Amino acid sequence: MSQTSTDTDTGSVRVLPADPSRWDEVVAVMGEHGDAASCWCQYFRLRGRQWTGSTREDNRDALEEQVCHGSTPPGLVALLDGEPVGWCAVAPKRDYPRVVASRITGPDLDGIWAVTCFVVRPGFRRHGIARAMLDAAVDFARDRGARTVEGYPVDTAISTRASAGELYHGTLGMFTEAGFEIASRPTRTRALVRRRLS
Repeated sequence: MSQTSTDTDTGSVRVLPADPSRWDEVVAVMGEHGDAASCWCQYFRLRGRQWTGSTREDNRDALEEQVCHGSTPPGLVALLDGEPVGWCAVAPKRDYPRVVASRITGPDLDGIWAVTCFVVRPGFRRHGIARAMLDAAVDFARDRGARTVEGYPVDTAISTRASAGELYHGTLGMFTEAGFEIASRPTRTRALVRRRLS
């Protein structure tokens, strides 16, 4: 099983694929309140009435199916000194119908994987956990044949008052520091970034 380890200012972070053995840790990260506990990282996998007709329970069941019975883990779990603290969704872009249809991302699919979502539990934010997950997501995608990894971050230099809820895409600075380059600026506060893999 592939994993990465990173030392942060608060301890040692291990980032692991969200396989069936990690389901309870995914549940701990998503929590019981807030956007993550409602979405369960299904927003980009559903469109239109599929999304508006889904419930919190439907979304939880869908992620459990993806983690426990999917052919490829749908994301990564971060553990800080053994405690589950973060989630990062990463998958082939074609697995995200809402992303493919978005004017922000464009329809390119060949060999492209997408990092769509970060969840870091309250109390553990601003300590480098999301960055550790992004680095691991790039490795995870590369190991599975990705040629390019995309992200859709918020430019916090412009959107200076973005809430934690708005930052689930990640920040532009975090992506550029990880070697991603801006491919386009579809909106004033959002960027499409790409990292090409050798």
